[in-house]
Amino acid sequence: MDRREFLAAAAVAATAGAESITPSTASPSEHPGTEPLEELSLADIAAAFADGRWTSQRLTQAYLNRIERLDRRGPNLRAVIETNPRALEIAAALDAERQAHGSRGPLHGVPVLIKDNVETSDHMMSTAGSLALQGWYAPEDAPLVARLRAAGAVILGKTNLSEWANFRSTHSISGWSGRGGQCRNPYALDRTSSGSSSGSAVAVSANLCAIAVGTETDGSIVSPASINGIVGLKPTVGLVSRRGIAPISHSQDTAGPLTRSVRDAAVMLGIMAGLDAADAASAAVGERFETDYTRYLDPHGLQGARLGIARKFFADNAPVNRFLDGCIETLKSAGAVIVDPADLPLHGSTGGPEQEVLLYEFKADLNAYLRRLPPTFPVRSLAALIRFNEAHRDTEMPLFDQELLHQAEAKGPLTDKAYLDARAACLKATRSQGIDAVLAEHNLDAMVTLTSGPAWLIDPINGDSDSGGCSSPAAIAGYPHITVPAGLFHGLPIGLSFFGAAFSEPKLIKLGSGFEATAHARIPPRFAAGVQRS
Repeated sequence: MDRREFLAAAAVAATAGAESITPSTASPSEHPGTEPLEELSLADIAAAFADGRWTSQRLTQAYLNRIERLDRRGPNLRAVIETNPRALEIAAALDAERQAHGSRGPLHGVPVLIKDNVETSDHMMSTAGSLALQGWYAPEDAPLVARLRAAGAVILGKTNLSEWANFRSTHSISGWSGRGGQCRNPYALDRTSSGSSSGSAVAVSANLCAIAVGTETDGSIVSPASINGIVGLKPTVGLVSRRGIAPISHSQDTAGPLTRSVRDAAVMLGIMAGLDAADAASAAVGERFETDYTRYLDPHGLQGARLGIARKFFADNAPVNRFLDGCIETLKSAGAVIVDPADLPLHGSTGGPEQEVLLYEFKADLNAYLRRLPPTFPVRSLAALIRFNEAHRDTEMPLFDQELLHQAEAKGPLTDKAYLDARAACLKATRSQGIDAVLAEHNLDAMVTLTSGPAWLIDPINGDSDSGGCSSPAAIAGYPHITVPAGLFHGLPIGLSFFGAAFSEPKLIKLGSGFEATAHARIPPRFAAGVQRS
């Protein structure tokens, strides 16, 4: 199948048998007297603010209306845990400021949703989806939120997630939290939204907001981005401050943008990134922070690029491999030089060591995070969290247990040889004998493969299935990774991943924008009940 046939088939699959909630049936209250709300980019919004077609207050109200209609009724997406009670007030103040003094920049007055494991100072809780943290109102913004707010963003609300960023059970259900319930895929409501940044990805894909913030330890930005048909950018660890984010792993945790275009991701990254001397990883970045990643956007960014295809991630799935072959033809058509295969020498060797690292770091990092809570708060340690979940089993553990919490609690300090050996093995497999080695051997700009397989069915009995994914090497190494929509596979989105060396965000943005401009593969969801069978 050539690229033209591939994209045509994708378009047919997207629309066949879709349910009635489509852009053409949007409520007039979503866009009073203006163009439809769907698929607005940051540039579209800025232009509409400039010529008066939108105000920030009207746009904020339109998104709140859409959240009410699609997230809490209609398809019942459950992407948003709560909305900001001050959102309209903040938007109105930003409108007045724009009129009096001009715009602060591309985020001035733009509604942004924030994953619920990131602290915000508006009167919204920050709970990581857990009932154990209900009632925790952070006294100040996480630094990344403060940067967004300083740029003029309207913090619209908090998004649902896989509870504790999907680090609670080996049989968890992505997109489920005790506080938010089950988040659903807008392309097929019976299928997973993936996670752990489930709500942020679904909200962007379903046009419940313009842009959103996700977090990743291993796959939690790029997997839901792929599975919900949007762009996800996981930065190099340290580029975005981690303070004020409920942690899993100081080695791997980072926040990053979820958007509908590479351009909007580049805009967000330039605002979110910045020095935080109180975050050790951020302090170590040195002079490598940038404020304008949009200068690396290039519709011809694939021309002459050397790209290595990491084949082994989907080697056992022939239909998905054929989909990857179609993406490779698109890359070639845009002038890329392909090295196929270009696999990691120690592919598949990191599962055990990574899990050991995460268990040790989760105990240390979460205990430090929870100790910041007021002395009167009932859950201020991992041990207390475990006891809370047991005492509230009916609401916190109706579907799956908390064995990962027990395993983490049993671990010793970060000076243990078992931890140090596991971390060394991870770095060897993903850096010196991993991504860095493959890039050097083949003189590559980046490694490329599919981000994930298609979304699997939500299964409250057995938990998540695994349709494959490539997130681990870049996540474990702490290196950047961008995923861009590549089309639909039987009506379900799949993204194409580009990952590379530390601080190679400029190169990945150039490559991702080149692929986006060639493939034009973002197809909005139609909220079908399930995959339409031909």
